[in-house]
Amino acid sequence: MKKLKVGDKAPAINATNQYGEKVSLADYRGKKVILYFYPKDNTPGCTAEACNFRDNYESLLADGFEVIGVSINTERSHRNFTKKFDLPFNLLVDTDQKIVTDYGVWGEKMLFGRKYMGTLRVTFVIDEQGTITHIIDKVDNERAAQQVRELLAS
Repeated sequence: MKKLKVGDKAPAINATNQYGEKVSLADYRGKKVILYFYPKDNTPGCTAEACNFRDNYESLLADGFEVIGVSINTERSHRNFTKKFDLPFNLLVDTDQKIVTDYGVWGEKMLFGRKYMGTLRVTFVIDEQGTITHIIDKVDNERAAQQVRELLAS
């Protein structure tokens, strides 16, 4: 699996969102995109991250950003997560693990001393031309939007 780096073209994405609508990364050409990968709907860390993006969503939009979340959860799981936490952005369904593999965020994790494969929590910032400008490998769930802003300010 190739590890993406800053300056690479963002791999194409063609998936469905929480409502079964088709979404393509190409649909966002001309806009900056915060593409965040998270392990699982309705878990404490993933909820904190999603709610932080929700709480900062209007200001991110005002700054020309779109937010897209991706996990390997089902459409139904995403829809319930969206409804429960009033999330205003697309959550993409990746049950076949194509997107997480293309972005190099499917990897080994450890929980309670047990190793397993899963989605790594990583955020990509993609510019208007589809180029990766920043990669956040150590996401602070409760400050996810602020981390993006701090990177852009530096």
